[in-house]
Amino acid sequence: MKGFLEDANYSIGLLDEGATLADVIDNCIYEHTHTGKKAFYVGDLGKLVRNNVQWQNVMAPIKPFYPVKCNSTPGVLEILGTLGVGFACSSKAEMALVQDLGISPENIIYTNPCKQASQIKYAAKAGINIMTCDNDIELKKISRNHPNAKLLLHIATEDITAGEEMNMKFGTTLKNCRHLMECAKELGVQIVGVKFHVSGSCKDLQTYIHALSDARCVFDMAEEFGFKMNMLDIGGGFTGSELQLEEVNHVIRPLLDVYFPKESGINVIAEPGCYYVSSAFTLAVNVIAKKTVEYDKFLPSGGKVEQTRNDDEPVFTYYINDGVYGSFASKLSEKLNTIPEVHKKYKEDEPLFASSLWGPSCDELDQIVENCLLPELSVGDWLIFDNMGSGTLGEQSTFNDYQRPLIYYMMSFSDWDEMQDAGIASDTLMKNFFFVPSCIQLSPEERFSTAA
Repeated sequence: MKGFLEDANYSIGLLDEGATLADVIDNCIYEHTHTGKKAFYVGDLGKLVRNNVQWQNVMAPIKPFYPVKCNSTPGVLEILGTLGVGFACSSKAEMALVQDLGISPENIIYTNPCKQASQIKYAAKAGINIMTCDNDIELKKISRNHPNAKLLLHIATEDITAGEEMNMKFGTTLKNCRHLMECAKELGVQIVGVKFHVSGSCKDLQTYIHALSDARCVFDMAEEFGFKMNMLDIGGGFTGSELQLEEVNHVIRPLLDVYFPKESGINVIAEPGCYYVSSAFTLAVNVIAKKTVEYDKFLPSGGKVEQTRNDDEPVFTYYINDGVYGSFASKLSEKLNTIPEVHKKYKEDEPLFASSLWGPSCDELDQIVENCLLPELSVGDWLIFDNMGSGTLGEQSTFNDYQRPLIYYMMSFSDWDEMQDAGIASDTLMKNFFFVPSCIQLSPEERFSTAA
């Protein structure tokens, strides 16, 4: 059936009104404590449904194209597929995953800025024509391997924030767009639109104003060359906050109405990735080892965690069963956007100690949290990380025989009703669900499957 993988090996727990995700986490920890203490995720697929409703309420008619690299687990892709979301793919593997959902090629864009020739040929064979381009070398490569390609010129944005340089890693300048159009005309390649991307860390929403103005200039330039432009991609950078979404919409809506009005026939799309999935997944990890370290070796910078700290207080280093070669891979390139929460109950007046968290590889790069304040933990205790759905659940390393965490998919009855009201629920979909009463212990072996 369109929208669902025939061989997907997973199931979705349907929570009754008395059950919560916190209950699910408690139950899973109870089971794992007795069966092996593996790290695991709990994914609230209903969050995807709610985020999609929010998107439609705030950003319509801008169509979302979900970047598969953010989270490529089957539960996420299938739910988004049934919601009518398009997909932005960066590789052959991602294109194949989306194709298995029965998604039309018109709803897939190939966005990798540095494409392999073999993967361009794969896109051509699959009928995936829309792709991005920001330089003449890439343009020539596309012309040789995909004669029916329809290109979005990726333009750079002047995204300047504190401590960051201009966002020029990918994307071309307005001046170079004319050169690319001349090349495309000579090569017989179609240019059908423009793409830009504003980072989610950008605090200056004026960046959108400059980007939209530049995009309009490129559209005007294209008319001179006889290109029929019909698509504008405003990229990603949506954090998942309703406030941020409304702020962005407040800035871009008037300009879209002026520069790209509805009657122009230009389709405006976006690539919200972490917007959909970041807050939908929670990761539970187990403490596998513990050390007491000297305070002056705890912080390389020599800074202090707490001004009132006594020199004789212990400082703890904890090792957990997941790390940067697994679920925390994004930590290698960016700051961790979540703080650990201790699962076990402890008293409000219980002392907190300077602590650091490390992954299981014993590698010097495998540091997850440099310093934080935690009650004293024991080997076997659990830590919970929220907002772990983005950039953590794609292809992962096999470093030190790393094992992927189990994934427990959940959805509430109210979110299931929302899907039914939208007309996308079916008997086939229902086979992926099972009922979760509010007061039973859940067995991973019997009631859940992994997404691996």
